[in-house]
Amino acid sequence: LEYKELDGKKLVLLQVYPGQETPYYYIGDKQRLAFIRVGNESVTADRIQLKSLVLKGSGRTYDSLPSSYRFEDMAFSKLKSVHYKRLQRSFEDNEFVSWGIIDENGKLTNAGTLLADESPVRQSRIFCTRWNGLDMTNGLGEAIDDVELEGCVIGQLQDAVSFVRNNSRKKWWKESDHREELPDYPERAVTEAIANAIIHRDYMQMGSEIHIDMYDDRLEIYSPGGMMDGRLIQQLNPLTVPSKRRNPLLADFFNRLRLMERRGSGMKKIIDSYKRFERLPNYHIPEFQSNASEFHVVLWNLNYGSDSVIDEKEFLKEAIGTGKEFLKENRKFRKEFLKAQRVIYKMISANPGITIAEMAVNIGVSDRQVRKYIKRMTDMKFIVREGGRKNGIWKIIDGDYEDFFERI
Repeated sequence: LEYKELDGKKLVLLQVYPGQETPYYYIGDKQRLAFIRVGNESVTADRIQLKSLVLKGSGRTYDSLPSSYRFEDMAFSKLKSVHYKRLQRSFEDNEFVSWGIIDENGKLTNAGTLLADESPVRQSRIFCTRWNGLDMTNGLGEAIDDVELEGCVIGQLQDAVSFVRNNSRKKWWKESDHREELPDYPERAVTEAIANAIIHRDYMQMGSEIHIDMYDDRLEIYSPGGMMDGRLIQQLNPLTVPSKRRNPLLADFFNRLRLMERRGSGMKKIIDSYKRFERLPNYHIPEFQSNASEFHVVLWNLNYGSDSVIDEKEFLKEAIGTGKEFLKENRKFRKEFLKAQRVIYKMISANPGITIAEMAVNIGVSDRQVRKYIKRMTDMKFIVREGGRKNGIWKIIDGDYEDFFERI
């Protein structure tokens, strides 16, 4: 308590310090309520926010809690593969404990379920859509491309960035001694935005997934869960806002694999990757918005509305990355092929010896259709068969996909 006098008035000031044993309740008027701060308002905590307060009060986070699944039932081939590629050493069994994938009692944690190849966490998905036009309801027809990503969150990051790249164009032109390139979206910005959405999202929001919506002029990323402290990002400077990690184990995984830095520099990297293009006439700085339960990122298409003179044939070839023959195929086949390509990459990564018949069952098409996809991918030098028909294996040689983690 403090006593103050201001403008001839006597005041009693009551300072209430923040506590760690949340939640704290207001009990009165036949009610028992907990409140959270959102922007400059105090609002009643909903069921999900109350759970978060309980975890905070117990010193736990969602990703550190033991899950209801058994460690013995899970596979971690994607984690082990990326670990070897990034760190040049094998992932040892004792690291499952040191990384927090299993707790001291041998129980699989929620973080462990998110890293498993076939993650059983239903809400751990990313819905990616390339819309035709500037919004979802402009009457220009169905989405150009869409995919639902699930499984290991590391694989989701890789596949989501690949989706954006496959649905983007890269303008280029020749200078006297080099080739100049202008992508729709800087890959570093895309990677950081998606990685932050995966790491910092609220996994306790059931039935709510990450959404990546691509339009002609922009890319929007929606992630469940607002700022940890309830503040609104649009009222803060994104270059200086301190990072509060909702899922610290997940953040540590990505840091150990050198996919992101532990300190909160994601938004700064996104903005900095756009800075080098700030002299473009249609330049827009990336935008961030949040409320109590959502976080939104908007990345603007650097090439939208551009009048740059470019050889259209070279532009199309670079945009789709598939050569002249692929451009002759109808749009329906191109859309089906891009979807099948992502699934085939995933299956080959998990099992290089997979057969055509097994691929057909997993994709839900005929053996003949799979052979058509495989021939296309082989002709385009995306995959190659090593060894004989019976004992051989498939190998991914698509540099854009396979070398993704090396590039970032």
